[in-house]
Amino acid sequence: MSPELYPDPPYEYASIAPDARLVFTAGACPLNGEGKIVAPGDYEAQTRQAVDNLRLALEGAGSGFDRVLKTTVYVVATERAELVRVWGVVETAFAPARPPSTLLGVAFLGYPEQLVEIEAVALTT
Repeated sequence: MSPELYPDPPYEYASIAPDARLVFTAGACPLNGEGKIVAPGDYEAQTRQAVDNLRLALEGAGSGFDRVLKTTVYVVATERAELVRVWGVVETAFAPARPPSTLLGVAFLGYPEQLVEIEAVALTT
């Protein structure tokens, strides 16, 4: 686990499939190092933090964005425009890679004021 991630979540940030060289991440949340949601109400800032946390979780498991096979992006949204705002940040962060992805609008996520969560399946190095 990366020492830069919040150390006390009630789950693992990533797991590696034995002998398959696959990494399955938990949903990366927009948490800072103290476990607090960053930038309440700001889709783009929360997405950047979630992307940074996903990158750290993947690197901690011996992977990276260039090894991602699929992502799922959850967005608390009532309008499609909110999904598009989040996707723009995700797309930019992964470029030039373009892994298959599912983008979902949901009613709420696990932390109060959380707007975004991103999970990935990747290969290890």
